[in-house]
Amino acid sequence: MGSGSVLVLATPRVIALCEQATCAALAGHLDEGSTTVGMRVQLDHLQPTPVGGTVTAEAVLDKIEGRRLTFTVSASDTKGLVAAGKVTRVMVEVERFMEKTR
Repeated sequence: MGSGSVLVLATPRVIALCEQATCAALAGHLDEGSTTVGMRVQLDHLQPTPVGGTVTAEAVLDKIEGRRLTFTVSASDTKGLVAAGKVTRVMVEVERFMEKTR
């Protein structure tokens, strides 16, 4: 995904990579029928990465407040840090959550 007229990794894709890292960090740790959904993203996109470049995202769980999980996230490419920030996700029961969409 490019960004406007320049062939670089778009900020929305960097956010998606960081959110994927938070989900991977939780894999196998949630109760059956539960998941997490995004609530807040605070991310500084610091350096460009060319489209097609390799980016690695990491997430560390910092805080649990009731159903809210706050992670420190970062994304890096071969040249170093690309983005850094916080992602907050909320634990939900899948069926109850999806009922709200109906």
